[in-house]
Amino acid sequence: MKYRTFLVCACVFLASCNLESGEPKVNGRWYTPSQVQNGEKIYAKYCVECHKVQAQGTASWKERDQDGFYPPPPLNGTAHAWHHPMSILKKTIDEGGIPLGGRMPGFKEKLNEESKLAVISYFQNFWTDEIYTSWISRGGLN
Repeated sequence: MKYRTFLVCACVFLASCNLESGEPKVNGRWYTPSQVQNGEKIYAKYCVECHKVQAQGTASWKERDQDGFYPPPPLNGTAHAWHHPMSILKKTIDEGGIPLGGRMPGFKEKLNEESKLAVISYFQNFWTDEIYTSWISRGGLN
């Protein structure tokens, strides 16, 4: 237990360091306020129509719709997005949700690495500290 606590604290500390721009991180998280602001703009352009204004998604996201597709899930920490590490979040943005039974198109050709990280920072900004810490402890930055 002590090792796990140390590991979580070390990850949060490392995530709070920003040697590249000098901009402080948001509450010790991996992202900066600028990334969240940029992510909000990108989210508004590509994601808000389906995942809704505060990333709350569709209430019945676990049930297939009349056409057999899963509706857009919440990204705000109340669904399964927080179970997935960064690599899977980026892969889902790239490839879309069609391979998973949804309708989300892939954005690989539209969003570069910086934009994907910005969008992820935006919806993670809705996550509670408890959810974010759990994500980190599950290897979220991988």
